[in-house]
Amino acid sequence: MRALDNMGFFGLDCDGKRRKLYVSVAILGALVLASGCRKSTSEAPLPPSDRSGSELIAEADQLYSQRADVVKVRQGLILLRQALATSPSDYEVAWRLAKFNYYVGAHSSDAALQEKSFHDGTEAGKEAIKFNDKRPEGHFWLGANYGGNAEISTLAGLSEIEDIKREMEMVLKLDHTYEGASAYMALGQMYLKAPRIFGGDLSKSIEYLEKGIKFGPNNGLMRLRLAQAYAAANRNEDARKQIELLMSITPTPGYEPEYHDAVKEARELQEKIK
Repeated sequence: MRALDNMGFFGLDCDGKRRKLYVSVAILGALVLASGCRKSTSEAPLPPSDRSGSELIAEADQLYSQRADVVKVRQGLILLRQALATSPSDYEVAWRLAKFNYYVGAHSSDAALQEKSFHDGTEAGKEAIKFNDKRPEGHFWLGANYGGNAEISTLAGLSEIEDIKREMEMVLKLDHTYEGASAYMALGQMYLKAPRIFGGDLSKSIEYLEKGIKFGPNNGLMRLRLAQAYAAANRNEDARKQIELLMSITPTPGYEPEYHDAVKEARELQEKIK
């Protein structure tokens, strides 16, 4: 079970109130308005810190490990922005900015904060892959922020679906096990939730999710998403089996918040397919 598993792009929210947005979350990318029609919501750069970039990153990572309290993640973002002021072209800072921003956006009920976080995360992800497009982190978190932005958008289309697909397929090429093989999960959700006219395909969804389970057997959310796909295919017995397996998993150390969120949603699905 990996860090991304708790996020809206893959359909898991903290309070269960946004499930109606799964379609846009799973298949749509960031809403990009015409230049000049929207102002950037990125914060002004902070002045350089007297600490090294590596020290700031390490402290930010420590704060992220306490992400059950989203305030800790926001504090981590401040440190990363300080690190960015020290090292403006640091890949390690850029992809973390995308990751932290995404987490904040996915765990906020404030529309303005959501928009700002996903926008800033998208921009950071784009910068990350400019600095280094041969590693999976930048592609993965860029794709996640495309989906997060789409979650709060009313406008999206085929081009955004392709954005998410492109980034997650690149992750599979670079490191298909990254984040507990969650790129398979992302693609599985995309095919599950996309309208057929945009390439939705339930059989492909199940295929990606089943493949992902082989590489991320302890990815609890992957098992949940596979259970949901099975339920959509009227394979309720298979869905129940995945839920049982999910309940029996020992969460990967450091990913307990994601696991507990997955279990909560699995119980809701369990009630529906009794």
